[in-house]
Amino acid sequence: MIFEKEPFAGISDAMKPDSGIGRIQTALRKAREEFGPQSIAEDQATALPPPAPRGARWAALPKCTPDPDMLDRSRVVTVNRTDPSHIAFDMLRTRVLQLLRQNKWTSIVVTSPTPQCGKTLVSLNLAFSLANQKDCRTVLVDMDLQRPQIGRLLGARNPAALEDFLNERIGIEDAFRRYGENIAIAANGRPVSHAAELLQSPVAGNALRSLKQKLMPDVVIFDMPPMLVNDNVTAFLPNVDCAILVVAAEQTTRAEADLCERELSQRTNVLGVVLNKCRYAPEKYGY
Repeated sequence: MIFEKEPFAGISDAMKPDSGIGRIQTALRKAREEFGPQSIAEDQATALPPPAPRGARWAALPKCTPDPDMLDRSRVVTVNRTDPSHIAFDMLRTRVLQLLRQNKWTSIVVTSPTPQCGKTLVSLNLAFSLANQKDCRTVLVDMDLQRPQIGRLLGARNPAALEDFLNERIGIEDAFRRYGENIAIAANGRPVSHAAELLQSPVAGNALRSLKQKLMPDVVIFDMPPMLVNDNVTAFLPNVDCAILVVAAEQTTRAEADLCERELSQRTNVLGVVLNKCRYAPEKYGY
């Protein structure tokens, strides 16, 4: 059975000119006739505040120039790139950057099983190598709160206490310094006694979110303490996308490396393992 709709008889009472809706429609029609059909939408658009430019807070960071002699003594080779060993870090950078962009990750923890594996040096060289990519704004944060080393390796003078930044007592401009157009570093000027509690606190999470929102970095590297020394890395892993494990040749045991890699893989994405302090370099290709 097919039913035919009744013919349209006229406008409803709600749409009559003397009703509330009718008066609104009349006002809109007069506005269009006087100002044009796009004027209302344009007025609403211009009333919204413009978005903050991406480089505004970045450009406001204080600038620092690292001492070349200090960089040489510290073996930070990816700044001036005169030492051939920078090539190994550039290769690491390329692989890391490809994985980050493929997975839309931005934050990395760098750690090691035990002290003296060279994780801080790897963090510094990787950060400066990433910053050599003009489209990769890089941030490095010294999260080895109980034994900070980045400031010493860079020869930084009176770096701020990172504990104050994580507790939101100081701002980004106080904690971070730009060491080039494309890299900002937060060294730590004061050790923290109870770092794991601070790293798990809500206020520290807010500070890290503020860092990403204000500086808009492409990559953030957190230099963390060794995994087998304390629980700081485990406490902090929920804040990052992935991790790199640095092991030392002739120092780190297979059991230590396996234990740490397994622990990391249960809590985050493992980008890979970096073998450091290897005395034997291949010369097959003449480089």
